[in-house]
Amino acid sequence: MSFPITLALATFCCIIMSAFVDAQSGGFSINLVHRDSEGSPFYNPKETPARRVGNAGRRSIGRVHRFSHMLHLNSSRSISDPSDPDAQLTANNGEYLVNISLGTPPFPIVAIADTGSDIIWTQCKPCTDCYKQVAPLFDPKSSSSYRTVSCSSNACNSLQSEGSSCSSDGSVCEYQVSYGDQSHTQGDVAAETLTLESKTGNPVALPKTVIGCGHDNAGTFSPKGSGIVGLGGGPASLVSQLGSSIGGKFSYCMVPYAAAKPTSTMNFGTNAVVSGNGVLSTPLISDPSQPTFYFLQLEAVSVGSKKIAFQGSSIGGSGNIIIDSGTTLTLVPTDFFSQLSDAVETQVSGGTKTSDPEGFFSLCYVPDSSLKLPPVTAHFKGADVVLTSDNIFIQVNDKVVCLAFYANDQLSIYGNVAQQNFLIGYDLPKQTLSFKPTDCTNT
Repeated sequence: MSFPITLALATFCCIIMSAFVDAQSGGFSINLVHRDSEGSPFYNPKETPARRVGNAGRRSIGRVHRFSHMLHLNSSRSISDPSDPDAQLTANNGEYLVNISLGTPPFPIVAIADTGSDIIWTQCKPCTDCYKQVAPLFDPKSSSSYRTVSCSSNACNSLQSEGSSCSSDGSVCEYQVSYGDQSHTQGDVAAETLTLESKTGNPVALPKTVIGCGHDNAGTFSPKGSGIVGLGGGPASLVSQLGSSIGGKFSYCMVPYAAAKPTSTMNFGTNAVVSGNGVLSTPLISDPSQPTFYFLQLEAVSVGSKKIAFQGSSIGGSGNIIIDSGTTLTLVPTDFFSQLSDAVETQVSGGTKTSDPEGFFSLCYVPDSSLKLPPVTAHFKGADVVLTSDNIFIQVNDKVVCLAFYANDQLSIYGNVAQQNFLIGYDLPKQTLSFKPTDCTNT
């Protein structure tokens, strides 16, 4: 099985980059901003830290519902109360934001960077039926580089998984994406210049990037969101469109949830190579019927000397867990969660057990100097990844830390708390994912 890089290159036909990934260097890096950090349009200064973390957990559950819908799993089982007004189960519920611009002249958009999506889309004028958006809408008529895509184009044909179709007069390719909670986006498929803000300060302009220009977008979208940049494995994603220009490589390094530094880093091309001491690699497993997702094979998790076998989800070929940057918690089957939670609780020494102020997490402690946590290792195929306390527990507030795993029998997801302070590298041609312990605040 292989990722659709060749398909993406053929169907999207020679994306020409004016900066050609930072002037012949073959690579570039961008900042990722956590949605709950100051400066993010999603930041709510009135929320307590505990409420922010609880909402992040609820968004993780929302991701399960959405992914289950995409994977055609039975998602009728309720694992949260969707009527909870504070649940924030929005369709645009990724955790990291990226600054992009669309068009000529560049029109700024703060978009969600999402490894669980493929298509790049934003709301566009004119809006026939759109959710209320705080930021201004992109107007294609104001851009000299905007071009709609014809129905007969290879780009349109490759978007069949995104529900591509033809306009009523047969001239313009259209897309439609539904998110499993009655939310949807639909509109025109277009080729447009997408510009990324690189960490060097030099903008990286990507002409003829295929995007969705949404004119009918409704459902549970947050009004604070203005776009999504898909980073999944499907042909419409930014990663696949960049294709051979980045050698099929990207990586990210996410700072801990409570870190003072609000920005994480995402790398492409030569900047994304993960090498040196401490690198561990495991196979990336693809499912041609669901190319969006990145599957891994998790064999077991050790807590101290106790090794707990992992079954996970029976999807993704031989893969049993999805690795996803947009899900905060690590979601595992109920039986496995019970064994893991019991093993952690049994082997914790010192400290004081306490309750989550929000009532969301089940195993929490007061993080004082007496608390000693057992070593925890995630045993992926060919890679025994030793987790730190920041990967195992999430800081709810100054007085409470809670186990950053959650029981869920629909789908298993390796979330971003477990990935923090690791350089995570995706090499799609080699079908490998690499972990390297890294202080991500220094990247």
